[in-house]
Amino acid sequence: MKSIIAATLFIVTCSLSAFSQGDSRTELLKELETKRAELGKLELRVLEPATEDREAYAQFLAQPDTGLMRLLPREKYDSHANGKSGLTIRGGGSYYSFTRQSNEYGRATDLGLQQGNLSVGFAGADYGMLIKLEGANLEDVSTELPGITFLAKYAAVSSEPDARIEQRRFGSAGTVIEGISYKGNLRPEVGATYVLRSIAFEASDVLVAFKVVRQDTDGSLIIAWKLLKKYPKPELNRNTASR
Repeated sequence: MKSIIAATLFIVTCSLSAFSQGDSRTELLKELETKRAELGKLELRVLEPATEDREAYAQFLAQPDTGLMRLLPREKYDSHANGKSGLTIRGGGSYYSFTRQSNEYGRATDLGLQQGNLSVGFAGADYGMLIKLEGANLEDVSTELPGITFLAKYAAVSSEPDARIEQRRFGSAGTVIEGISYKGNLRPEVGATYVLRSIAFEASDVLVAFKVVRQDTDGSLIIAWKLLKKYPKPELNRNTASR
C-alpha cells in the first residue's frame, strides 16, 4: 500500500518537473490528462482487495449479487477531511455504493468508514440502519433471520420531515425494536457479520449483508458482501408535512 502511494506521488512530482517554459499550454494539458489517468489507475490498485482475499472468497464470489471491496479510513485518505494530501477519488475511497459498486462518493452511497466507525446515510435526507448479527455466517444470512425481518419489511418514508425524524431515530444512539438495536453507525469487528438498509432518495434503496474480513495495516477494511434485496427507487416529497 505504501509503495503504491509513493508511486502516485512520484508520478505527480515527475509531471510537474517535466513542464518547461517552452511547453505550450496544449501540451501541458495533454500531459496533465495522461498523468491523471495514470494516477486514477494507481488509486484503483490502492482500493483493490488483496489477491489472497479474493482467493479466500472465490467460492462466495461465484454466487450472484456478491462482492469484495475495501473501505479506506476517511481521516487518512480524504483530503477534505484531513486537510492534507489524499486520494483524488471523491471521498478518499472511504465510501461504497452497492448499487454502483464504486468507492466514489456520490449518488446511492451506502456505507462509509470514518474515525473507526461504519456509518450509513450521508447526503440530505438519506438515512439507514445497521445491525450486527451474532453468530451468523454471511453465506447463511437471509431475510427470515431475527432482526433482518424488520429491515426487510421496513417501508421508507416519503416526506422530508418524516425522513429527518427517521434520521434522528436511527442516529448514533439508535433505537431498540424487539430487543434488537438499529443504529446509523457501528464500531466494526473483524470476523463479524452485519446487515445494512440504506435509503438514498431518488437513487437507491438496498438491503445488504456484509462481513468484515480483515483490517489492513493502514486501517482499511476488507469487506465481503451480498445483496439481499433491492427496492424501488425511493422518492422524496420535500414540501410534504409530517403527519
